[in-house]
Amino acid sequence: MVLTTTNSIEGHTIQDYLGIVTGVNVNMPKATFSFNMNKYYESYEKKVDEAKEEAFQKLKKNALNIKANAVVGISIDVETNPTSGLIIVSITGTAVKII
Repeated sequence: MVLTTTNSIEGHTIQDYLGIVTGVNVNMPKATFSFNMNKYYESYEKKVDEAKEEAFQKLKKNALNIKANAVVGISIDVETNPTSGLIIVSITGTAVKII
């Protein structure tokens, strides 16, 4: 599965456009009470990365379900709520069949 933010894939031809696919993940990190802000930020960054990876996995699964072998034009939206710690990652792209 080829994933790219560009609208084409060098060395390949897009044979068919299959539709828009998304991958969404909502993550609520466990509350940790620490007086070390560096540890807090490192932990939060790790949770954002985990949420992005899970969203990418869902995107790939959704693309495979419609027989795509690539997704082009990918955009990533990460929203956080500092009050609740909520992390929402939404990834969208166009599922295609390439040759």
